[in-house]
Amino acid sequence: MPAVASRGHGRGRRTINEINMVPFIDVMLVLLIIFMVTAPLITPSLIDLPSVGKAARQPDQVIQITVSKDDALELKTSDQTAPISLKDLAAAVKRAQGGKDSAAAANSAVVISADKNVKYESVVRVMDTLQRAGIQRVGLSVQLAN
Repeated sequence: MPAVASRGHGRGRRTINEINMVPFIDVMLVLLIIFMVTAPLITPSLIDLPSVGKAARQPDQVIQITVSKDDALELKTSDQTAPISLKDLAAAVKRAQGGKDSAAAANSAVVISADKNVKYESVVRVMDTLQRAGIQRVGLSVQLAN
């Protein structure tokens, strides 16, 4: 209810159109104190990142798949480099690993190297193709920043 001010001569009453700021300031100070007290008690969330360890044994063979800027694929083995399509990729990697010899395939690694301007989707498509074919050791090649 607005405050009413009356004049001395009784002519009429007029309202005072001012907002009382004291309750607002009191509430804000109480909130400030609450936040100042509780802020040090809040611990930042910790993210448990996976760690990378060294393999017990280095791979006997490293097969590198290169994804260029125009999404063209190249298969590089120790002795040759050849362009390849996505549909022929899994069969070519299996052949390069040593066919059906499971011991040779188990100790050969496949590394995907992609240009930094290549879409993420293209790299994932290559990884998905390899994983669907049952190729276990698939990694990504990165360049460390200086």
